[in-house]
Amino acid sequence: MKRRVLAAVSAAAMVAVLAGCASDEGWSAMRPAPAAVGSPAPGFAPATAPAPESTHTPAPGSWNGVSAPAGYRVALLTVGDDAPTATLVAAVRDWAEETHADLRVVHADDDMIDGAVRAMELNPDLIISAGDALVDPLATVTANHLDRQFLIVGAELAEPTENVTAADWTGAAYRGEGLGTAAAYDPSTFTPERAGAAVRAGVAAVLTGLRGIVLWID
Repeated sequence: MKRRVLAAVSAAAMVAVLAGCASDEGWSAMRPAPAAVGSPAPGFAPATAPAPESTHTPAPGSWNGVSAPAGYRVALLTVGDDAPTATLVAAVRDWAEETHADLRVVHADDDMIDGAVRAMELNPDLIISAGDALVDPLATVTANHLDRQFLIVGAELAEPTENVTAADWTGAAYRGEGLGTAAAYDPSTFTPERAGAAVRAGVAAVLTGLRGIVLWID
């Protein structure tokens, strides 16, 4: 299965290169990571550098002083129309509107590997994932594209690489088919307030270099 997924990623990427369609207007090339606007409050980052794949609970609201610069390029990769996913998508859209981020949405319902490749082809500064079904495809894609930054909201990878940050909470925490849904999974915890906090905290972590870990939104 893993070989088949890897082959799909490579084939899709090669098609994009040969066709010359790996860009979108205004997003023609990758660029250095934009700097954060502002700084997080004490309690956002741990006192010592966190271990890769570890979980850290930032102080509530400690991320509010950090914002993405206007024009920050974000590709929202999403699949599914269930209520939790819809709440996450709305939270990302609201955040983008408030911060004047340049948001493009990639729907991956037909082929999640192809959707992830299309999101990368846009050359965004950050790819945000919304939808539990994306966890397993992203486990392969992200490990093979370490130059791309990913933020997973409302779920997490079991073994994230340094380019994958997650923002999660009790009631969410889906980690893929191998581990299944957490015993505490509760769709009602996907509220607009919690989803909004997860998006803002996650983006703040990526912008400030607190990457490759799980942020636990208390």
